[in-house]
Amino acid sequence: MSDSLVEVSQVTKKMGKRHLLDRVSFKLQKGKIYGFIGPNGAGKTTMMRIMTGLMQPTSGSVKIAGYDVQTDREKALSKVGAIIESPVFYDYMTGREVLRNLSRLHSEIAPSDRETHIEQLLTKVRLEAQGDDKLKAYSTGMKQRLGIAQSMLGASELLLLDEPSNGLDPIGKRELRDIVLQLHASANYTFFISSPLLDEIQQICDELIVIKGGRLAWKGPAEQLVEDSQRLENAFMGLTGL
Repeated sequence: MSDSLVEVSQVTKKMGKRHLLDRVSFKLQKGKIYGFIGPNGAGKTTMMRIMTGLMQPTSGSVKIAGYDVQTDREKALSKVGAIIESPVFYDYMTGREVLRNLSRLHSEIAPSDRETHIEQLLTKVRLEAQGDDKLKAYSTGMKQRLGIAQSMLGASELLLLDEPSNGLDPIGKRELRDIVLQLHASANYTFFISSPLLDEIQQICDELIVIKGGRLAWKGPAEQLVEDSQRLENAFMGLTGL
């Protein structure tokens, strides 16, 4: 039995005459942290949106746990949590209220278990002390961590994070990095993380997927890409020609 959790096969997305993605294929194995990197406009967010069913490919397919995202979306996405672009919340609500309201959308969570589940999630993202604070008092980093808690409300095994460190200060980036590593170690989540912050990605990822001009430029273990260049930045510049 394959341990591939995600299979992206020949995905192409055209917008007019322009190829946002051009025959991109890769697989994600269970229990690994993947970094998805490329220059601005390379197609990273487009791929994230296709993988979560928010956008339809022109051709090709994405399968998650064997289910096609286009033809069997509910089953394909039943174990997927995602933050695509920045999470948006109402500032007048508290973190606990946000999770409580969203938990009602997940039929797999028994009403009697909701509060316990919410408390566990707040603890996992280190917001247990701020659960009753209104979101207008939350920093950008706290909102990102709440977004991760939101993405884990269901029976998620795969977490897709689109530039989660965007706008964070150094402390916020470190906290987010520590939470990703902790979640991976404690629950064996599979992560697919898009980020322009190469040093951050190098510190946490098992494997890297590099995209350039909508095409796959490289995929493999992080240490393999950087072994000769010492730093991911140097290897990235060489691959993308920047």
